Amino acid sequence: MPKTSFDYIICGGGASGLLFAKALCEDPFFSSHSILLIDKATKTTNDRTWCYWEIGEGSFDSLLETQWDNAIFKSHGFKTQFALHPYRYKMLRSEKFYASVQQVLQKNQCLHQIKAEVTDIQSQAEEVRVSTPEGVYRGKQVFNSIFNPKELLQQQKYPVLQQHFVGWFVKTQQPHFSSDTLTFMDFDIPQESATRFLYVLPLDAHTALVEYTLFSESLLTIEAYETGIKNYLSQLGITAYELLEKEQGAIPMSCFPFEKANTHNLLHIGTAGGWTKASTGFTFQKSHQQVQRLLPFLKRGKPLSRFAKRNRFWFYDLLFLDVLQRKNEKGGLLFQKMFEKNTPKTIFRFLNESTHLGEELRILSSFPIGWFVKALIKRLF
Repeated sequence: MPKTSFDYIICGGGASGLLFAKALCEDPFFSSHSILLIDKATKTTNDRTWCYWEIGEGSFDSLLETQWDNAIFKSHGFKTQFALHPYRYKMLRSEKFYASVQQVLQKNQCLHQIKAEVTDIQSQAEEVRVSTPEGVYRGKQVFNSIFNPKELLQQQKYPVLQQHFVGWFVKTQQPHFSSDTLTFMDFDIPQESATRFLYVLPLDAHTALVEYTLFSESLLTIEAYETGIKNYLSQLGITAYELLEKEQGAIPMSCFPFEKANTHNLLHIGTAGGWTKASTGFTFQKSHQQVQRLLPFLKRGKPLSRFAKRNRFWFYDLLFLDVLQRKNEKGGLLFQKMFEKNTPKTIFRFLNESTHLGEELRILSSFPIGWFVKALIKRLF
């Protein structure tokens, strides 16, 4: 009979599910635990590009597409170019990541993988039942990374924006890019009543990922994103180029309490668990950090309902999203004020949630104070 009961079941084989499965397989403490990973398809292609910054060597450096030491920030009438030190900005593409993780998973005899769609998850007193068309699987503890936006979109207490984008990998005939310098954000484009900016991530002097990105509630047509990319390339003087690849995505940005859906034996992880940085949409590195915190938590045998933690950065993000929802066309101005009045090192530490209170107050004071006071009063009263 096929095995249907496991110590741990991971639902969803995206970044967070795979990061967690890999971490379990590499930790000797869990070598005797049975693990099931359920996903409707085995991922093998470059369907994702993850970028993040960190100090020194990282866990995925051998898989990186490239990394940068310098960056540019631009908005209308303002530009700054700066060294990222002590950070480096890193690009990881999913094909190498998937292959590397699968090498680890396939060597672990305690881990099983099933291709199936998860249709229902029910937390019960002694187990969690995971239903699929292929059958029902029972786990002592279940970790769900499958995001269902229904409850998030039905509520109005917490603003819900999206980081949505289309990216083109382009190769130019002439050298147009500086391979050691990325454009972190360029807001110097028509905003059209929404927060819009470009990322430019050079792979070499001729090749770059150019990504047209918005922080807003509603998605655009594909044609609208691509027109934005074409116009930006023209603005840079790039008219002759080859389109190598395309990518697109939409990541929810919200401080909604995803942890409310957790139980003593069911934990939502990744975007489904609120692991996305609400004010920026960055998810990969934060998921990696959360997995590193989750493993020692499991070893202590505590209920999964006690894993999620809120800190003061959650409240900062909430106020930022409150302002950004009401004044969506002013997003570029908010980021401009932050870069005008603070060092890049402090900004990246702040976005990494590793600053101290004094630094945070200086950053918060950079913004138009009236907007945030109004948002604070509405939250408190």
